[in-house]
Order: sequence, then structure tokens, then C-alpha cells
Amino acid sequence: MNRSLPPCGFPRRLLILLYDTLAVVALMMLGTASLLVFHNERLTAGKDLWYSLYLGVFWFLYLTWCWRNGEMTLGMRSWGVKLVCEDGQRLAWSGCFIRFFVSLVSVLALGAGFFWALFDPARRTWHDKASKTRLVRTGR
Repeated sequence: MNRSLPPCGFPRRLLILLYDTLAVVALMMLGTASLLVFHNERLTAGKDLWYSLYLGVFWFLYLTWCWRNGEMTLGMRSWGVKLVCEDGQRLAWSGCFIRFFVSLVSVLALGAGFFWALFDPARRTWHDKASKTRLVRTGR
């Protein structure tokens, strides 16, 4: 792992999260629009299990595709940050699953997994630690 690149700070992480939230919401809106072609009943995320899972797939695919194929989501690219693995390799699918699901745990724990980066010497979150990754600044 290239330790010469500085870790991503917490404020930058929040900005990345904001940008990626906008991208994910847009993808979910497209997914919902395509679903309405075949399904004209009223659907509610959080209430309708299958619809909620359907939307979750868009969220999961956006993040994992970005992590695997470019080491950056749209938000990371905008703020000059990339995802690197401790072993220097590209993040494996298993690491993507771990990173995604532990990030959900981080949120469900009232954000504690994200706030962990404020106290970790390497500025890693729970999902960084679990997936053996870290976010680094690319110099932009």
C-alpha cells in the first residue's frame, strides 16, 4: 500500500458522502422510473420489502462498481480521493461486500463507524478497517 499519500480527512469524507448520495438518489429515480413501466401500483421504500431491496441493489452496484473499476466514486473523483487496499491490489468483490455492509452497520450505529475516523490514527472508518482499505488524497 502506498503510504506516501495522505489519508482523507473527515470533512472531505462528508462532502464525498453528499456527492455520492446525490448520484445514488439519481440512480434510484431511474430504477424507479423503469420499474413503473411494468408496475403501476404505489410503492414505498422502507415499507415495501421487495421495492426497498430493489433500490438497495442500485446503491450497492453503484458503489461496488466504482470501487472495483476505478477506485473512486463520483464524489471521490470530485474531491481528489481514491480507495486503496492494504495489500496494494484492486479491491476484491468480497471486500466490496464487507465494505458496503459494514458501512450500513456504521450508519445504524448512529454514525459511530464514520466518526471513528476522527480518532483513528490512520483516519479509517469501521468499513475501512473491516475491508482492509483506506481513503487517500490523490494530490488534487
